[in-house]
Formats: sequence, C-alpha cells, structure tokens
Amino acid sequence: MNRVAGSAPGHSGQAAANRARMLISCPDQPGIVAAVSQFLFECGANIVQSDQYTMDPEGGMFFIRIEFDLPELEERLEGLKRDFGVVADRFRMAWSLSQASYKKRLAIFVSKEDHCLLELLWHWRAGDLNADIAMVVSNHPDMRELVEPFGIPYHYIPVTAETKQEAERRQLEVVGEDVDTIILARYMQIVSPSFIERYANRIINIHHSFLPAFVGGKPYAQAHNRGVKIIGATAHYVTDELDGGPIIEQDVQRVSHRDNVEDLKRIGRHIERIVLARAVAWHVEDRIIVHNNKTVVFN
Repeated sequence: MNRVAGSAPGHSGQAAANRARMLISCPDQPGIVAAVSQFLFECGANIVQSDQYTMDPEGGMFFIRIEFDLPELEERLEGLKRDFGVVADRFRMAWSLSQASYKKRLAIFVSKEDHCLLELLWHWRAGDLNADIAMVVSNHPDMRELVEPFGIPYHYIPVTAETKQEAERRQLEVVGEDVDTIILARYMQIVSPSFIERYANRIINIHHSFLPAFVGGKPYAQAHNRGVKIIGATAHYVTDELDGGPIIEQDVQRVSHRDNVEDLKRIGRHIERIVLARAVAWHVEDRIIVHNNKTVVFN
C-alpha cells in the first residue's frame, strides 16, 4: 500500500501524487541525458528538476537525479519501470524509480541519549521530515515517556552480550517487513553483519566524530586527549566495517584548549542533531546515490 505525503505548497494532491523521482548511475558516455529525456518526453512526462554529476568524462561514472510529473503516475508506474529497462540496459545503468508522494517508514533505534531522537521527532511533527516514524526501538526503557506522547510505538528490547542474538531477532520481528530505513540515533550497540545485510544502505548512523578521525568508542575523550581544535559529527550508512560506511553528511565546530571532555560532548550534541537530521531528510527524499564506499548527494 502506498503512503502518500501531504501536498506541497501550491500543488494539488493530484499534482503531488503524479511526481516521480529517478536515480541513475552508469559508466559515463555521450547520450545518457538525451536518452533519458527522450524516454520521459515520449511517455508524456514533464521534467521539473534534474541534477547530474560525472566523476570523469573519460571512463568515469555518471550520476543523475531527475524529478518529473506524469499524469496517472500510480497506474503507469510499473509499465514505466518495465519500459525504461530497455534504456537502462543500453547504458548499463543502476537505477531506481519511485513516487515522490511515497513516505518511507522509519524505525529509530536509540539508547539513553535523547538529543538526536528529539531532533527527528520535532522535524517529523513539524512536517519537515517527509516520512512516517513507524516506531522507536531501544535497549533501555528511558525514552518511553518522551516518545509515546507523539503517538509512536515504543519497543524496549534489552541487549546484553549473552542475549544479543535473541535481541536482534526480536528487533527484526517488531520492525517487520514494512520498514524502509533504520536510523541509529545514538544507539550504542554494534549491529551484526546479518542485520546490516538485510538493510544494505538503509541503516543510517550518527557518529560523534568527524570521521575517519576517532572511530569507535569515546571519540570526544580521544579528541580531547589529542588536543584537537575542531570537533565534528558524521552521518553514514552502516556497513560491516565499524564507522567505515559511506559518508552522507558531516559538520564541525571550533573548540579550544579551554574545553574539557564534557564541553566537547555538549558542543557535539548540537552538531550531531543537525547532521543526522540532514542525512535522514536527504535519504527519504531520494537525494543519495551510493557508489562503492562513497555517496553522491544531490542536495
């Protein structure tokens, strides 16, 4: 079942329902944009936004994000995908095509820190996060009273070294088949490779460091011990490599020798909230293409 977003300002509900997004990556060569544009023109579509990037015109990769309007999109979507396969095969494209009105369903995983969770909840309640928050899952009960007034289900699933496998089984059970993306909003547990494989490029983590500096635990203490003058935060897709997945967004703030570890944590919380909210918004708006261990972000 499709989940439909509210209409954009100045657009009727039908106009919003007829907008689609296409993401394409392929080896760069002449004729890609012309072929895609001609295909959409012949289908009766109107391109309203197009962004493109080439890594190297000679033998590199080409990336493009297109938004277009097409009457009766929902009824025609499957046929459109089937017919575009001919163009895609010709240019060896990896591609996706989806309705812009479809709302991705998110499961937010959290531990005891509330700042990233609250930022996402505020954006969602204000209508600035075009997604459905299906649930919050936590290995602690602390956030229940914060989450439930938003009308969002809260699942407390404790995790210990001895029960980690069973806890992940229960997590997958409550998440079910209807969640598109998992957000680790300062969820202080390492996710297993089998869990990651199930949600490849659909698990977003916020790491409280400007990666690749200070991976792993206690990055603010590491940063303080090193005497850094800039601290940051990194939102990235989760892979088997700890804190090594494709980076979506980063930001930094200057600090000084006067700041202790608690000061760095306080400053860092502000950066983390902003960085994670941006990354999640870009993901749900289909603005990210993953290539190898990098991302192309059309923001």
